[in-house]
Amino acid sequence: MINSLRGENEKGAGAPFPPGDLRREKSAVAGKKDGRTPPKTNAVRLLEQAKVPFEQHFYGETGAVSGMEVAQALGQDPRQVLKTLVTQGRSGEHYVFVIPACGELDLKKAAKAVGEKSIEMLRAKELLPLTGYVHGGCSPVGMKKRFVTVIDESAGAFDRVMVNGGAIGCQVELRLEDLARLVPFKTADVVV
Repeated sequence: MINSLRGENEKGAGAPFPPGDLRREKSAVAGKKDGRTPPKTNAVRLLEQAKVPFEQHFYGETGAVSGMEVAQALGQDPRQVLKTLVTQGRSGEHYVFVIPACGELDLKKAAKAVGEKSIEMLRAKELLPLTGYVHGGCSPVGMKKRFVTVIDESAGAFDRVMVNGGAIGCQVELRLEDLARLVPFKTADVVV
């Protein structure tokens, strides 16, 4: 069962959930069988503090990790479900690219979009120390540091998009204009 919550989450009691992975806690996904609510991630806290309207979707029991698996688990158009990719430029600077789940980052286009000669994907082991998020649970909202962020221009075709909510098994659905309130970004054609 996939669970969705709108707006601000209810406050609940209960044991804490493991950080970064909702797949381990079926009650967080399937509802509140034991009286607990899903954990608030840093991304969700920031969205609530900024009073950004959003809807949370949970899919942890499906085992989905890749963007395409997440879109399928949620029954959403994979062009509307966005994945967050972190890269490093030749200069040593880090960049965030948010692209459709069905897309592949074009490294040449991405480098051009941020004024680098070249960029490469960040290694998975470097993601948590740099962003505070794990692979498969990386949100553009609430990273440890603010990075230059580029969203593929195709996302503008949708009224609302879905981005990771800061944990594996959690997505947030919101308007790009609302996302821009927390994450300054530019748009560019960066997919193959």
